[in-house]
Amino acid sequence: MYYKNILLITMLVLAAAFTGCKTGLLNGEQVPPVPSPQSSTPAPVSSDGIRTSYADVVEKTSGAVVRIEAVTKAKPQAEMPKTPFDDFFKQFQQPNPGPERGVGSGVIVSADGTILTNAHVVDGAETITVLTIDNKSFDGKVVGIDKLSDLAVLKIEAQNLPFLSLGNSDNVRIGDIVLAIGNPLGIGQSVTSGIISAKGRRTGLSDGSYEDFLQTDAAINRGNSGGALVNLNGELIGINSQILSTSGGNIGIGFSIPSNMAKSVMEQLLKDGQVHRGMLGINIQNLTDDMSKALGISTTEGVLISGVQPGSAAEKAGLKRGDVITAINGEKVEDRNVLRNKVAGTQPGAEIKLTILRDGKEQEMSATLDEVKSTDKAGGQGDDEPGKPAGNAENGKLGITLTPVTPQLAKQFNLPSDSEGMVVSSVDPNGIAASAGVARGDVLLEINRQPVNSAEAVQSALDKAGTGPVALLISRQGATIFVTVRLK
Repeated sequence: MYYKNILLITMLVLAAAFTGCKTGLLNGEQVPPVPSPQSSTPAPVSSDGIRTSYADVVEKTSGAVVRIEAVTKAKPQAEMPKTPFDDFFKQFQQPNPGPERGVGSGVIVSADGTILTNAHVVDGAETITVLTIDNKSFDGKVVGIDKLSDLAVLKIEAQNLPFLSLGNSDNVRIGDIVLAIGNPLGIGQSVTSGIISAKGRRTGLSDGSYEDFLQTDAAINRGNSGGALVNLNGELIGINSQILSTSGGNIGIGFSIPSNMAKSVMEQLLKDGQVHRGMLGINIQNLTDDMSKALGISTTEGVLISGVQPGSAAEKAGLKRGDVITAINGEKVEDRNVLRNKVAGTQPGAEIKLTILRDGKEQEMSATLDEVKSTDKAGGQGDDEPGKPAGNAENGKLGITLTPVTPQLAKQFNLPSDSEGMVVSSVDPNGIAASAGVARGDVLLEINRQPVNSAEAVQSALDKAGTGPVALLISRQGATIFVTVRLK
């Protein structure tokens, strides 16, 4: 009997202890509850804090990403010349091709059917069909297209649609985890994951090159264009736009238009169907260590003004060639792409504050912005480096042919009548000057700060330079820029 009582007491104690564990309490301390095996939604984060799933983010965002089918009319084939053998050869002629069909992606950004996508997805389309993730089909209407940013806004007639809120892309950090959602290669909606690899990228592939891309290694392929790049909060931080690839497929280098740029473009397209961009009217370039030393500038930070357009907002504000812009409206300017996008993103007529370095002294200046004309390209008359016309032929140590400027040459190359220096009349495409961007029609003004107006002056300056880096002062399309080359 004694042993039976002891056994009964022991069983009661053990039962009480197990009851405490089940409720999450043991010795007065809270312990994690045991998950129910019948739970249909596994936790996305494990007990050690490591995320094991993005399913919750995908469920929150994927319904707002759509498939876009754009149909354009095919170009008619050229007619064959009439011959006596027409009836015979007709049997071998290919029939005119049917309409061209393209597939891309888009993102619903409002419950009433406003959609963001890429301009190149819908530009020139005769008909646009939008298909949602639940296979509902809608006719898409173009609200506006902005080729310079490669963005377009569409509208479908629907209500209570799932949509994505635009996040603040300025807050995105390199290393942040992101998901890319779209319709690659027409196979249906797909989701890929990666990180933000870089910010402020420029590829030069967009029409006009108003670019400020977020770079990501999340897989992006053809058909993903116009799709969503989202953060783990489910916010839209970018519109997927481009890839760099040697094969045409993804190699981990994709580019997305940041949501802040997309928001500004979208709001203007919705308001009046076009985008207005501010312009200073300067030519700018990034500073290098060699360039700073040659010009006597104490820093490589900021953006060098290499030319000021007559009558522009910059000239009216007092900006000069050789000034270095270090900040705009109190925000640091890291490179020329940052500056020109900040200026372009400001409405014409607005006043901006510029911090500049001139003769080693910091100054504050104000400028009232002009407007970029619709015919302007980012690489020509806007706030950027001048364009680079093509050229060929071969001659000389630099791989260029130089001729003293004459009134006839000035007229031929559209140069000011009082131009001095040596005009580049031909360029060896394999020469060192060509690799640095020197082109036919450029005017060489100086070599390592030494003016050159003759072949002898050019040779003398090159002999003094030896094999070290050489700074060429070039006049191009009325603007001056510095180009650095290294002689072989």
